[in-house]
Amino acid sequence: MNAPVGQKEEKEAERPVATNRKARHEYAVLDTLEAGVVLTGTEVKSLRQGNANLADGYARIAGGEAWLEGVHVSPYKQGSDANVDPLRRRKLLLHRREIRKLQARLTETGITLIPLKLYFRKNVAKIQLGVCKGKRAYDKRQAIAKRESDRALRRMIRR
Repeated sequence: MNAPVGQKEEKEAERPVATNRKARHEYAVLDTLEAGVVLTGTEVKSLRQGNANLADGYARIAGGEAWLEGVHVSPYKQGSDANVDPLRRRKLLLHRREIRKLQARLTETGITLIPLKLYFRKNVAKIQLGVCKGKRAYDKRQAIAKRESDRALRRMIRR
């Protein structure tokens, strides 16, 4: 059965640039939200080529604004002097009420904002942020054991 036209267009309109695969292993994702990112022209061109790394990134609230830090966007090769620092702070575009909600959540112990995915939707750069809590070592081991047992079960069902 075909999906409704509006949903199909939205799926096609989202083009992933980078994902933070390490985040789901290191953190338990409690909630997600989408934010716009303020970028320069050469950063956008570099992102369209897929040159981004979210691995060490995080977001924080400072002065009533949300900021993305530690995300590496490689310099655009043809950018010359228009290129900016690859690790610079980038402003996140969120509504004031969303920022207030996030600020309240971040006051809880062990909660942090981690970028999960960077993508283009309708030619606008968006980032999916996760409200996360760090996993303990035994949580990670349990997750690995569950994943391996599920894989073995699927393998046995296939045979």
